[in-house]
Amino acid sequence: MRTVEEHQAVVNALLPASPEETVPLAAAHGRVLARDVVARVPLPGFDNSAMDGYAARWAEVGGAGHSPVRLPVAEDIPAGRTDVVLLEPGTVHRIMTGAPLPPGADVVVPVESTDGGTDVVELRDCPPAGSHLRRAGEDIAAGTVALAAGAPLGASQLGLAAAVGATGLPVRRRPRVLVLSTGSELVAPGEELAPGQIYESNSTLLAAAVDEAGGLPRRLHFVPDDVDQFLATVRAELATADLLVTSGGVSAGAYEVVKDAFRTLGTVEFGKVAMQPGGPQGAGTVDGVPVITLPGNPVSAFVSFEVFVRPALRRALGHADPDRLRVPARLAGPLRSPAGRRQFLRGRYDGGVVSQVGGPGSHLVAHLARANCLVVVPEDVTGLPAGAEVDVVLIEGALR
Repeated sequence: MRTVEEHQAVVNALLPASPEETVPLAAAHGRVLARDVVARVPLPGFDNSAMDGYAARWAEVGGAGHSPVRLPVAEDIPAGRTDVVLLEPGTVHRIMTGAPLPPGADVVVPVESTDGGTDVVELRDCPPAGSHLRRAGEDIAAGTVALAAGAPLGASQLGLAAAVGATGLPVRRRPRVLVLSTGSELVAPGEELAPGQIYESNSTLLAAAVDEAGGLPRRLHFVPDDVDQFLATVRAELATADLLVTSGGVSAGAYEVVKDAFRTLGTVEFGKVAMQPGGPQGAGTVDGVPVITLPGNPVSAFVSFEVFVRPALRRALGHADPDRLRVPARLAGPLRSPAGRRQFLRGRYDGGVVSQVGGPGSHLVAHLARANCLVVVPEDVTGLPAGAEVDVVLIEGALR
């Protein structure tokens, strides 16, 4: 029986880094940066005003708080003006936020500290020298790294990329993931159920999980429990896939079509991992394409994806930190766990305390939908009292 870490290493080794491609900024949201992006320009690009007010020489206006100072307004400087002229002694320039600071100015007096004059202004107060100025390059200098490889590209990262002059970004191509659920008992949601049939849900669950991890999912539905037909169907679809993820057909019983079919090829290894849920696992290649086989119970499939597939996909995408956030938490109530297996229990995390959601059964989909974390119980722990500290893995998209 493999440890969790041993099987994680096997899965990680199957997925190399995705190829690099350059995409426009508008298409880069949610992607992962493949190479460092260097700032083409400094930010700010020039000395500018942080306030609407009056650019002045502090030596001339610094005493305005004790006695108002009246000076002529020699220039108006709106944002975007490019022909900014020297601030002559004995004058001020009316200036807008973001407008370039005139040479000679060393303070901006906010308009609220004046009478707002346009020809002559009365300054009634003055901040310290250097106030309300944004100096060129104080945010980032030209030629320095603006965004590091491995950074997920959210709104703020794309805003920075645009601000330093980038029009496109080098990212890792999203892996194309074929998602396959097996079982002759499976029926499409909405159809009439005959005795012994169930609605197929794993492909919906896993396709959404692939998408959230950054991959491009494609579902292949209802491959029947027939080895020859299964292999023919799968091999016909693999040419356009970077990874195949299956659910079901990997346990120790009869009619385990995934295990029976792939064992004939000799390129996929099956076994058990010391964890619950999700013990039966398989990994290998078919026609050179990585294959990861997950158990069929929905909770087992979800937990297995979280533990093995999601971090491997994110690593292939170049994420600097491919794992979910782990935090310590105190148990709201006692729990029990089987010896020799790492337990991943569904839980609700709130303010440093975690409550178990439902029992350990791998069929409890409604309980899974209400969970926002996985409670991790080590293999050598068989019970914990209320108040004990545990590690929890925060998962996203849970219902409240």
